[in-house]
Amino acid sequence: MKVVDTEFVISAVSEKQYPKDDLPEFALAGRSNVGKSSLINTIVNRRKLARTSQQPGKTQTLNFYKVNNELYLVDVPGYGYAKVSKKQRAAFGEMIQDYLETRADLKGLILLVDARHDPTADDINMFNYALYLDIPILVVATKMDKLKKMEASQIKQKIGKSLDLKQENVSFLPFSSVSKLNVDKFWDWIEDKM
Repeated sequence: MKVVDTEFVISAVSEKQYPKDDLPEFALAGRSNVGKSSLINTIVNRRKLARTSQQPGKTQTLNFYKVNNELYLVDVPGYGYAKVSKKQRAAFGEMIQDYLETRADLKGLILLVDARHDPTADDINMFNYALYLDIPILVVATKMDKLKKMEASQIKQKIGKSLDLKQENVSFLPFSSVSKLNVDKFWDWIEDKM
């Protein structure tokens, strides 16, 4: 897919705020600071569309980005950030759960995991939850540029020890925002699910 037009549309916390134009949506989930905003900026070839931060926990709403007037990328709050209150964490969880369970326009979940680390318990829970909901999943191993060649060659096996990448509805993609590794394959997956 050639991206020619991208815009931030809305930050939403409930269904009444979601876009109403029935375009396919793809949610991006992952722990705080896994690289969701960087991935968005890279795949749409815009440096500052999605705000990036060194401080985890900046995304606190569902952020809808419209691409080519054809689809939405939906950046959801990162999970696992300890400095957020339990009450706030519960609210994030409820907001994400409501979105994933009820949004008819949702066509896939893009689960970002940091290639430098094993998937966290939260990553595993999100993966299993999406499987349970029968949502197609693209597991994206971010920050591949930070791995040595040998580590990079074994990344699928490493992540596959925690996440069952052999499931029918699951795809895997190594990714780097620095080198733009697999941007085209990312869009191929999106187009296949539309």
